[in-house]
Amino acid sequence: MVTDLYRSGVGIMLLNTERRILMGKRIGVESRAWQMPQGGIDECEDPQSAAVRELLEEVGTDKIEILGVSKSWLRYDLPGNMAATSWNGKYKGQRQKWFAMMFTGLDSDINLYTSEHPEFEEWAWMEPEKCLQEIIDFKKLLYRSVFKEFAKFLSS
Repeated sequence: MVTDLYRSGVGIMLLNTERRILMGKRIGVESRAWQMPQGGIDECEDPQSAAVRELLEEVGTDKIEILGVSKSWLRYDLPGNMAATSWNGKYKGQRQKWFAMMFTGLDSDINLYTSEHPEFEEWAWMEPEKCLQEIIDFKKLLYRSVFKEFAKFLSS
């Protein structure tokens, strides 16, 4: 796998005590704009530090316990039209290290507007099946892979 064609990033499957997954609706996108928190890895940053930073930036909390990390890097390809415009056309998609995390705070600890550049306009706890209905089509296979790898954390 040629990794320089893929932007390195992290993804976070944040679970509540009922084993529902936090999904955020992206700002300014019409439909199917829900996703789990994710983001790029900064230079000289390890994946776990990036995951905690991204969660704090996108969801406004670091009240978590890390349950697991994906064994391998998971990836997705952007559709051609998006690949040409996203990240200045430098990457064809993302390769991500995924983290399963348990949310240890209260819903009131979640604040989408702590960052200078918020990414989500609303959030909800969802069952995995609902996540797959709400995620954009080109990420469905990725989400299925995440749910399969972290299946033990999705059941009580």
